[in-house]
Amino acid sequence: MRRLVLWLLALAGLGLVVFYLLTAPRTIAAGDIPAHEPDLANGKTMFWAGGCVSCHAEVGGPKCDDAKIKDKARLAGGRCLITPFGTFYVPNISPDKSSGIGAWSRRDFINAMKRGVSPGGAHYYPAFPYTSYQHMRIEDLIDLQAYLKTLPAVASNVPGHQLALPFRLRRGLGLWKLLYLDGREFVPDPAAGAAVNRGGYLVRGPGHCGECHTPRNILGGFVSGKFLAGGPALEGKGWIPNITPHRDGIASWSKADIVYSLETGLKPDFDSFGSTMVDVQENIAMLAAADRKAIAAYLKTVPPVAGAKPKKKKK
Repeated sequence: MRRLVLWLLALAGLGLVVFYLLTAPRTIAAGDIPAHEPDLANGKTMFWAGGCVSCHAEVGGPKCDDAKIKDKARLAGGRCLITPFGTFYVPNISPDKSSGIGAWSRRDFINAMKRGVSPGGAHYYPAFPYTSYQHMRIEDLIDLQAYLKTLPAVASNVPGHQLALPFRLRRGLGLWKLLYLDGREFVPDPAAGAAVNRGGYLVRGPGHCGECHTPRNILGGFVSGKFLAGGPALEGKGWIPNITPHRDGIASWSKADIVYSLETGLKPDFDSFGSTMVDVQENIAMLAAADRKAIAAYLKTVPPVAGAKPKKKKK
């Protein structure tokens, strides 16, 4: 019996060591970050393409999940995201050095965006869409950080996330990342034109369109083969539409329709965007016209996929 107990303890210890190694945060070394002089104009483009305002701008209202943006330039955070995993509170990303990211180094920022790792070495939850931001070029992230530093520094006190076990244990996210974080930057398709590749980069990288428009499995990862096919809203309210060129999606939309909708918020059927897409559209409207055309060109090349249908409520 004593030998059996010792074997079990040894196996448990070995299991903990393996778990520790597999879940260790993986970061980009300082030597792998290229020398780059920040381009503020491009940083501003990445800011609007990334939709930083939609989540991080200072908000006001009686409920944090239904709060209204007070000032788009003040990235004080505070909005909450109510999900099946618990409630996430959006952090302050203003240049404030105590409650924001003003004290972050270039490497800190890049590792947060591409690896989902905090300056202190902890895993970030994928409510922060680093699974899409990982596809961004490092130079674009350097530009984005430089632009963020030009915005007002705002002190704020954002609550900690309210999650049930086992989701409170951040270390376990290392296993999740092994499945859903490959660290690969967007690779242009040599058979596609410049506009399609630009649109693909914006959609898959900074625009992180798949984070809402791609259905997720029980682990919270993208369902394979269903990119942009739509599904239940992550926060449990409403349904995110299919935006692939399938008959269930935007097959009937021309490129011009997509461009016009992204610019104005008006759809081809004379309806308008609703819910969180209102903020997204307002962000994309800040991009250059060529970028909206590129997004439209890319969306028309995405493989058409049939999306799931919302379940009808019983009367």
